[in-house]
Amino acid sequence: MIREWFTNIDGDPFISFGKSHLIMILIYAIGLILFFFMRKQDGMDSRAYNIIRWSLFSVLVLSEVSYQIWTATNGIWSLSEYIPLHLCGIASIIGAIALASLNQRLIVISFFIGFIPAFLAIITPELPYDFPQFRFLQFFISHLAISWTGIFLISTSSVKVTFKSMLETYGYMLIYSGIIGFAVNPLLGSNYLYLASTPKASTPLDLLGSGVWYYVNLCLVGFVVFLGLWLAVRWIESRKG
Repeated sequence: MIREWFTNIDGDPFISFGKSHLIMILIYAIGLILFFFMRKQDGMDSRAYNIIRWSLFSVLVLSEVSYQIWTATNGIWSLSEYIPLHLCGIASIIGAIALASLNQRLIVISFFIGFIPAFLAIITPELPYDFPQFRFLQFFISHLAISWTGIFLISTSSVKVTFKSMLETYGYMLIYSGIIGFAVNPLLGSNYLYLASTPKASTPLDLLGSGVWYYVNLCLVGFVVFLGLWLAVRWIESRKG
């Protein structure tokens, strides 16, 4: 039964804001609230902290590994589509390393590049199948963990999210985007980071125009999002204080 479920690439078509989608959004919102208002690590029970930390780590790793195995098993894997180079894929890898190492810079990067992309993916998923298809479960479990990881790490560590660290992370994002847009995508004929075209599903990226203006607006929106996250962290910290 499990083998048939894992090797199946058919299923009921995904319905945006259908019952299963709304349940996942509700689960995400509940987790978001809980993780945002967690106390710092020294105020938490160490056992509870480690259970959450390593559970998120396991989910991120197992989700990505199982997805790669699923695509290979079903004969649909390709360099142009399934390397984890999209923002959520990179955020998943960085988040897992940050959870394991508690490196301060990686914690900040994980928060900035993981939260909004995963949030948008959950609200407007580019997904062909509905529950209980493997891809549906893997997609939502992965993106829930990506978004929650950055928030958990920021909320439970002594890392300060400063304006400077926000600018540094934004700079890293621009460099990474340049590498993907000018080297990787042309070489592989891929659309990683959706720099070649917008996603097939209807997303906010459709509002950014076309041609040069698409990239200009993408950079501007990215900066506004980073700035908004920095301001949100400052507000939450002030409320905790």
